[in-house]
Amino acid sequence: MSGSATLTIGVLEGDDIGHEIVPAACRITDAAALASGLKIEWRPLPIGRKAYDELGTTMPAGTLETLATLDGFILGPIGHQAYPKVPAAINPHPILRKTFDLFANVRPTRSYPGIGCLYDDIDLVIVRENNEGFQPDRNVVAGSGEFRPTEDMTISVRVITRAGSRKVAQAALELARSRRKRLTVVHKDTVFKLGCGMFVEECHKAAQDYPDVTVDEVIVDTFAMKLVREPQRFDTVVTTNMFGDILTDEAAGLVGGLGMAPGLCIGRGEIAMAQATHGSAPDIAGKGIANPYAMIESTRMLIEWLGRRRGIAAAARASALMKAGLDAAIAGPASRTPDIRGTASQAEMIAAILKNMEDVAHAPA
Repeated sequence: MSGSATLTIGVLEGDDIGHEIVPAACRITDAAALASGLKIEWRPLPIGRKAYDELGTTMPAGTLETLATLDGFILGPIGHQAYPKVPAAINPHPILRKTFDLFANVRPTRSYPGIGCLYDDIDLVIVRENNEGFQPDRNVVAGSGEFRPTEDMTISVRVITRAGSRKVAQAALELARSRRKRLTVVHKDTVFKLGCGMFVEECHKAAQDYPDVTVDEVIVDTFAMKLVREPQRFDTVVTTNMFGDILTDEAAGLVGGLGMAPGLCIGRGEIAMAQATHGSAPDIAGKGIANPYAMIESTRMLIEWLGRRRGIAAAARASALMKAGLDAAIAGPASRTPDIRGTASQAEMIAAILKNMEDVAHAPA
């Protein structure tokens, strides 16, 4: 790995609590970068409801073009369900994912003691296919994959391709190889014989290039049950879009809720997107109690991914420092937010993370 470098990262705050937790993630990343010899240039860009109110659209001209020139970007939670029902108020999520071919959504689930986890020894990652499936805004070039021919009939189309399945399988296999070399393919080919059948076929084809990774299969409903009863048996999991959307929320429920659910959207290119998997939580926006963990951890995952892809040692050091700061803050109730059995405000949790990183950075070698 090379020593120092500069990363240029876009900042898309999103909506509601995004205006709180995204700046917090940037602040903590800055502190880790400064202590690690990493230089970061932030590029704030308009998106979401604030962009609509100020510029007339949730995806202003120039945002995508600028993002394409950067190393990566952070996307805060998007409250698109509350957007006006007008053409200019579009959901930015699928546009960002499809524009940059971010086909794999990597969502880790990890237990921390004392925060309300159902088990103390969970450590798994679900890799969700990001750009196909049942989601109607992701499976066609134009229009929607969901339509209503008559008042009493609605048709939803699911798109599964060999190329999309193979790409996400390869991403999951690479991740499995770096962890405990076990991959579980989750599907429902007992019913969706063609769609899920194709997905499973491509996963097994891709696995031939990874003989060191053990691959097994679980039907999705059985997996949902086993995830609750025996989450420790799983390590790396790959599945289709809708199944992954549901199962990752279930997994988050095992370890304290969506505030503990980070995510990183990746593809084959050199750009990635940090995105916490929770919503924008308008009911608690501005109250200073929103848990910043998922957004900070997502940003840490981005820094780690960029450092590994580009051989930047300083990014690896910054990522490790952020992890140490987060782990220490989560360990005590006085430095974590109420949703995870703590007593701290958001500001107090952020201050604790910064203090913990400072202590680690200045500890004797």
